[in-house]
Amino acid sequence: MVTWMRDPYSVLGVRRNAGPDEIKAAWRAVAKAVHPDQNRDDPQASQRFAEAGRAYEVLKDPKLRNRYDYARREAELRRMEEMKRKSQPAGNDETVDAETAEEMVSRLFGTDGRARPQQPARRARQPAPSKPSSTEPKPETAKAEPAEPVTTDTDVETKPETAEKTAIFGILPRAAAPAAELVSAIVRRIRRSANKTVEKVPEIFCEVHVSVEEIFRREKATATLPDGQILKVGLPAGTVNGSVIRLKEQGYRLNGMLRGDVVVTVRIAQDGPFRMQGPDVATTLPINIQDAVLGCETTVEGLTGPVAITIPAWSGSDHVIRLEGLGLPKADGGRGDLLVELRLMLWDKPDEKVTDLMRNLRNGLYL
Repeated sequence: MVTWMRDPYSVLGVRRNAGPDEIKAAWRAVAKAVHPDQNRDDPQASQRFAEAGRAYEVLKDPKLRNRYDYARREAELRRMEEMKRKSQPAGNDETVDAETAEEMVSRLFGTDGRARPQQPARRARQPAPSKPSSTEPKPETAKAEPAEPVTTDTDVETKPETAEKTAIFGILPRAAAPAAELVSAIVRRIRRSANKTVEKVPEIFCEVHVSVEEIFRREKATATLPDGQILKVGLPAGTVNGSVIRLKEQGYRLNGMLRGDVVVTVRIAQDGPFRMQGPDVATTLPINIQDAVLGCETTVEGLTGPVAITIPAWSGSDHVIRLEGLGLPKADGGRGDLLVELRLMLWDKPDEKVTDLMRNLRNGLYL
C-alpha cells in the first residue's frame, strides 16, 4: 500500500510560524481525534495517527524543523527554476535532472556518498545519443571505451533505487520535490542514522494535581490521557512541584512501531494546610497576643498528626519555628523539616482589659 505524508504543518493544522506550545497542543488535539481506539470503524485511523506522529516529530525538534523549512524553500526554488527552464525555447534539453528529495536531504545531512558519483555518469552518457553527428569520432577512440562499463554499473545501481521511490511515492516529477517526499526522506534519514531502530510512537504529555499529604503518603495520582484513558502514577520520594515522571511504554500502541511513553508533570496544590518549600513543609499556627508576648506550650498539626511545640516569649508574626525531620521524604534518604509560621491573631470578641491596657500604653499611662 502506498503511504503518503502531507506537509507536517497541514497535518497538525498549525501556522508555519507556530511556537512549540501551539504545536504540542495541536498534536494532542489531533492525536485524540484520530486515535485508532476512538475511530474503530475507520481503517485509515492508524495511518492518519502515524502521519500526525511523524509530523510532530519533525516540528517539535528545532533542527529538524529548520532543515525541513530550508529544504521546502529550496525545493520550491528549484521547481520554479525548472518551470522557467521548460518555458524557454527547445534546443537546450541536455541538462541534468533536478535532484530528488532523497538526494537533497542526503546533501543537507552530508552523509550519503552514493549520489555524488552518479552525476558524472549521467553527464557522460547523455551527450552521446543527443548529438550523433558531432560525437561519432569519440566512441571510436580508446578513451571512450572505459566509459561504457561505468555507465552500465551506474544504471544497475540506479534502477532499484528508482523503483523503490516509485513504489513509495508514485510517479512524481523529479524537479518538483513535493513536501511529502521531503518529509519522508528526512524521516528515512533519521531512521538510518539511528542504526535502523524501529520508529517509536510520539510521547503523550499530561499533568496530575496532588496535595502535600498525598506526596507524603506516597499515594498514586490519577492521570487522564487525551483519549480519556486513565493511568495511575506513582509519586517517588523527592517529588516536588513541577517534577516530571516518565512512564515507559504506557502510551499509544501502533502496529510496526514501539509503544510510546507518557510524560507526566506533577502539580502540587499550595492552598491547603501545608505548603511545599522543596523537601520542607510549611504550615501556619495562629496565636493570640498573650501567647505571643509571654510564650506558651501548644500543639501544631503535622503530616503525621499533632506535634508538641514551644512558642518562645515575645514571638511576632514573622517568627518561624523549625521542627527537624518532620517534612517530606528526600530522594537521597532522610526527611525535610516542618516550618511553623506564627500568625498573631486577636480574640473572637473584644477584651476590655486588653483594650484598656493598649490605650494606657499608647497614652503613656501605666497601671
